[in-house]
Amino acid sequence: MVPRDKNVLWCFMFLLAGAAAQMIQYQTASTCAVTGSTVTLPCSFTPKKSSHNGMREVPLKIIRARWCKNHLICQGTTPSLYDSDSANNEPRYRYLGDLQGKCTLQIRGVGVQDNATFRFRMEANHSEGHFTNSTGVVITVFDLVKMRINISSSNREFNSGQTVSLQCTTSSCTFNHLEVTWLKDGYALSENGSTLQLSPLTAKDSGNYTCALRSNGGTRSEAFSLQVEAAEEAPDLPLIAGVVFGVLLLITTLILVIFIVKRKRTAPEGPNTVGGETEMKNADNIYSSILMPHQEEAGSQRQQTSQEAEETSYASIKFKHNNWNRKAVQEPDQTIYSLVATRG
Repeated sequence: MVPRDKNVLWCFMFLLAGAAAQMIQYQTASTCAVTGSTVTLPCSFTPKKSSHNGMREVPLKIIRARWCKNHLICQGTTPSLYDSDSANNEPRYRYLGDLQGKCTLQIRGVGVQDNATFRFRMEANHSEGHFTNSTGVVITVFDLVKMRINISSSNREFNSGQTVSLQCTTSSCTFNHLEVTWLKDGYALSENGSTLQLSPLTAKDSGNYTCALRSNGGTRSEAFSLQVEAAEEAPDLPLIAGVVFGVLLLITTLILVIFIVKRKRTAPEGPNTVGGETEMKNADNIYSSILMPHQEEAGSQRQQTSQEAEETSYASIKFKHNNWNRKAVQEPDQTIYSLVATRG
């Protein structure tokens, strides 16, 4: 008796654990869309790993995924928007999930018929693995509405370097659309999401922005004027330093050039002009020295020589020539020395 009760207890606990592990999660409970737009319903699921069949544990595997509209359980013969077992699914409903844990559904070209509640159901290879989240996602469809632009900041004055986000939405609800066209001053931008982020701002971002559904140009919003004040540019220190260095280099070069030119103008015509003139003057001189006799002779030869040296007279005669410079080269030495000594 005890073993049987024990087995029943374990089986009950296993079923509770399996049920607790099984779930389907919708990212949002409700959303809105505009006629002709594209809307995405993010979804994920966690299946049961196994079931207990009597005394044996049976592994479970998801083999079917279904999306239904306005049906609480989405089972049996209920019409499906998408059925992984069917080859005739409507092209507007695109399954972006798999059989492992992702169940996202995308609806293109939303129409008034999509104003409904959508639910996902997973089915396994055993009935214990079947599950539907009856909460579902409610879609509200608006027909021919004007889009509008909401800004992430209440401040209407922006400076360069700041960040701003523009969101394309309606006056009725906020939604996410993949196919939104953004225009600046009437020209289309490359961004196509429902949110346009500008970062960092520059003066070039100033302009009038509008948004609309790509599939419906009649939904274009009123223009939003964005004005960005250009920031004061800091001085370019490397440029200033380069200019100053260039000016100083130019001034220094100019001073050196002036100094060299001035020195050349004041310099003598030849390297030996001064010295050469002196040498030529000396070369053109003829010295004549006459030693005059003395009335009294000295007592000794040494005294006589000393007196003669003291009483020696020099006479010099300088002859000037017109072409002395040329003759100085040809006749390096024309000096004639004459010494006459007369003794009494």
